[in-house]
Amino acid sequence: MLLDSFVDNEPLEGAVVKGRVVAIEKDLAIIDVGLKTEGRVALKEFGQAYRDGQIQVGSEVEVYVDRVENAVGEAVLSREKARREESWVKLEEKYNANERVEGIIFNQVKGGFTVDLEGAVAFLPRSQVDIRPIRDIAPLMNVSQPFQILKMDKRRGNIVVSRRAILEESRAEQRSEIVQQLEGQVVDGVVKNITDYGAFVDLGGIDGLLHVTDIAWRRVNHPSEVLTIGETIKVQIVRINHESHRISLGMKQLQSDPWEGIEAKYPIGAKFTGRVTNITDYGAFVELEPGIEGLIHVSEMSWTKKNVHPGKIVSTSQEVDVVVLEVDPDKRRISLGLKQTLQNPWEAFAEKHPVGSTIEGEVKNKTEFGLFIGLEGDVDGMVHLSDLDWQKSGEVALDDYNRGDMVSARVLDVDVEKERISLGIKQLNGEGTSSSAGSSSSEAGEAGGLRKNAVVTTEVIDVNEGGIEVRIADSDVTSFIRRADLSRDRNDQRPERFAKGDKVDARITQYDRKTGRIQLSIKALEIAEEREAVANFGSSDSGASLGDILGAALKGREEK
Repeated sequence: MLLDSFVDNEPLEGAVVKGRVVAIEKDLAIIDVGLKTEGRVALKEFGQAYRDGQIQVGSEVEVYVDRVENAVGEAVLSREKARREESWVKLEEKYNANERVEGIIFNQVKGGFTVDLEGAVAFLPRSQVDIRPIRDIAPLMNVSQPFQILKMDKRRGNIVVSRRAILEESRAEQRSEIVQQLEGQVVDGVVKNITDYGAFVDLGGIDGLLHVTDIAWRRVNHPSEVLTIGETIKVQIVRINHESHRISLGMKQLQSDPWEGIEAKYPIGAKFTGRVTNITDYGAFVELEPGIEGLIHVSEMSWTKKNVHPGKIVSTSQEVDVVVLEVDPDKRRISLGLKQTLQNPWEAFAEKHPVGSTIEGEVKNKTEFGLFIGLEGDVDGMVHLSDLDWQKSGEVALDDYNRGDMVSARVLDVDVEKERISLGIKQLNGEGTSSSAGSSSSEAGEAGGLRKNAVVTTEVIDVNEGGIEVRIADSDVTSFIRRADLSRDRNDQRPERFAKGDKVDARITQYDRKTGRIQLSIKALEIAEEREAVANFGSSDSGASLGDILGAALKGREEK
């Protein structure tokens, strides 16, 4: 029993036991832990306790029993391992309780750093040092700071810690507190980062996004035009997402809204001067004042240049005069016109060259249905096939002209709204004089029954894809009946169903005595005859079919 009691009380290898310092020799402490012999421990292993003079003969200390007896019969003890074991126990308690631990970063290793956790050495991965990657670790070295234990493996002696987890937790607490205090307020912040879409601003422990559209009322192409990193700015908390704690900031909200009372400031039809700020495929943006931009649509840029890119008409930063076309304060849009600052060239042409006057111009283009003549004011006039020659068919007369030829023509019609100018060349050559000597074409026309709504018999003299050219019987007057006027029925609006020499009745839909221009329509004749038949032979409630009515009308016409 006495032997068993000695064995049970004898310290076991690998355990931490209490011992007493029985002697100090040079740099070693002789410690009795109840074994047959004492053990020796280097004084430096006691660290600060030795330097403070706390290790003396008779002092009680905890040591780790590495071996009960070595080759020379002494116990092998270690204060360093005892401290490490003690630290592991404390660290495991804090790890299980999810508590923070204090440590010091003291060395850099591959993939991270080593941390002293009061005797135990832990590994700090580089990704766990800070919330954002940092280049200079020097300010964090040899400084006591909190860490979070992520993983512990005592068998392998492996401890992994994180400084980032502590920062994120503190940041979340600060964010929640700051968000509650800042909502709706105006605060000072420091620009931390600038991107294409905005700038991140530090509000004191929490970041907010200042979007590029909220920097100023005017157009800002890139935040760097207004902001610089490190600059202190005054911002307003525009919006807070309490779930994600994201904060939207605004600078322009601190200034008065330039769109207030915009309709009175920029009335429709008024002329202003602005600066071109941006050019797109569909138009150009013009700044009328800081924060107020309007759009000149490509269709409102030039009276005559229809299919030209806006960049060929105006350039960025150019000062231009514009006219306000429309103002929409709700959508914050202003429509501007550039061409409205100049006189409409068709109006100018009509004022200078009234119907009946003679002009001269160059043949710009030659098509299957006529000639386009270049006129002053950069506008074009068209001479239709039927207005080329009194005697020749349109296609034959067209061969007499080429691009670049200078020709004279008479102005037949000017439609300012549709931007069309109709010209005639044959009207310059006798205007289709009749066989009666000394009488004008208008007089001959009147004598021959040529008047609006009159029905005439014609002879087909030419057929093309666009329609048929005809000559009124017993006269030299020719006209062109367009495809759309060949029949009321769309299936019969085919020029190919006519042949040269065919006799065709048509109705005069337009006749200008001054110019001698005449316009015919078979379709108008058919519609008029149908209306007359309905009026004479039936009504909408008579019960007679349209075929019966037209049959009776045709029979009555034959009897006449």
